[in-house]
Amino acid sequence: MTTPPAITARAWGMLLLLALLWGGSFFFVGVAVREWPPLAIVVARVGLATIALWAVVAALRLELRRDSPALRAHLGMGVLNNAVPFLLIVWAQGSLPSGAASILNATTPLWGVLLAHLAGAEKATPLRIGGVLLGFLGVGWMVGADPLAMPLGPALAMCAATFSYGLAGLWGRRFRALGIPPLVAAAGQTSAATLILAPALLLALPPWTLPALSWAAAGALLGLALLSTALAYLLYFRILDAVGPVNLLLVTLIIPVFAVLLGAAFLGERLATQHLTGMVLIAGGLALIDGRLPRRVFGR
Repeated sequence: MTTPPAITARAWGMLLLLALLWGGSFFFVGVAVREWPPLAIVVARVGLATIALWAVVAALRLELRRDSPALRAHLGMGVLNNAVPFLLIVWAQGSLPSGAASILNATTPLWGVLLAHLAGAEKATPLRIGGVLLGFLGVGWMVGADPLAMPLGPALAMCAATFSYGLAGLWGRRFRALGIPPLVAAAGQTSAATLILAPALLLALPPWTLPALSWAAAGALLGLALLSTALAYLLYFRILDAVGPVNLLLVTLIIPVFAVLLGAAFLGERLATQHLTGMVLIAGGLALIDGRLPRRVFGR
């Protein structure tokens, strides 16, 4: 069992950018969902992202692998990181308040630490466990949702989605072993998700029956696909390759911070004291997980 790798300044920068892109997805979805149903948005999201990613792969003339191990890696990642969690989260958010959903989504690093430890991939040190729990407390404090008020079914669906994300972090490690570049891994993942979800859309909501989108909704859908999916998953695989699956999943603790800040900056939402306190707790949790600051203060 290996010790979790240190997070470099470059990796922290990529984590923050990824959190910004995924935090911004709440804005894009909020606009698009007024005109299209969730399943159509999810399929359009992964489908448009797939087209964009393969266009870049072709332009860069990256080498592709079509052997069974590579295809299994793409398929597994598409199921675990896109198809299953996207559908579960969309269904759950039909009944859950956004604050409650944010709390449950932030449990992803807990699954990541546990699964990586059980799989023998990365050791779950007390400092890292404490950091994840402190960050989770910060998310709960910031959004102010009451866990006891959550309906059981949607809450379990959110937990299953975060468990799937945790498994995806471990599954994605095989791309490095196979020598598959991050851009190709991202394109293969969204392709698999599109092939899985598109038949469900054709059966339940044929595209020709959907209403035409307004310019605002169409722009939001493009932003969701190109920025919060295509670009975001390119960063995802680069971070996974650099710092491992557990460190990668820390992004779910940072996403609520950007969601609150963006809401205050562009939607006129109030930035309350509880938001600032929660951000401080999250920052403290991330510092514990990173480990360098506690070691400098208290020694090894």
